[in-house]
Amino acid sequence: MKAVVFGATGMVGAGVLVECLADSRVASVLVIGRRPCGVAHPKVRELVRADFFDWRDAAADLRGWDACFFCLGVSSVGMGEAAYHRVTYELTIAAAEALAAANPQLTFCYVSGEGTDGTERGRLMWARVKGKTENQLLRMPFRAYAFRPGYIQPFKGVRSKTRLYQAFYDALGWLYPVLRRLLPRHVTTTENMGRAMIRVAAEGYGKRVLENPDINALAGAA
Repeated sequence: MKAVVFGATGMVGAGVLVECLADSRVASVLVIGRRPCGVAHPKVRELVRADFFDWRDAAADLRGWDACFFCLGVSSVGMGEAAYHRVTYELTIAAAEALAAANPQLTFCYVSGEGTDGTERGRLMWARVKGKTENQLLRMPFRAYAFRPGYIQPFKGVRSKTRLYQAFYDALGWLYPVLRRLLPRHVTTTENMGRAMIRVAAEGYGKRVLENPDINALAGAA
């Protein structure tokens, strides 16, 4: 398959890109971001751009892809609902609509999060906005899947670009095997995320919204 990866400078996207480069089912990857991802590989081509809302100038770049692994995301901490809606719902849907127009057969894998509110009526702002984003993607003409991981442990040298988060992983990463035994339904890894998304893009899946146990099972880590 030919895959587009959004968010490869972030922890989850970087992990997904690592798995794409290692998997023989992925022939080529277009990495789209605001800055270079720093990965040089024969499979990889980069599209660096500032505007993630208007894709008319990138129509040729977006044509001819089989899958999209959409790993962009920001924390809602300190953000108002309008600002979070702009960078979560509006940005995601703008990119998805552009890709759907160019590739109606596309499989779109969206990284959401455990606790997302598909009713769009809950108390937590981030969960409502994520739920709205999932619902709109699932209504679009391509095959869309929402991935809802819980705690994600970075593997294979992947690091968080947020210093505080990386300090947490550095200090407590050794606890991951314990967490996996105690809370297997709520923890996963960047490796599992990448493997599960590639498998869904290649084979499909019976559920359109995948919770943490689905992700680990698809990755062979159940």
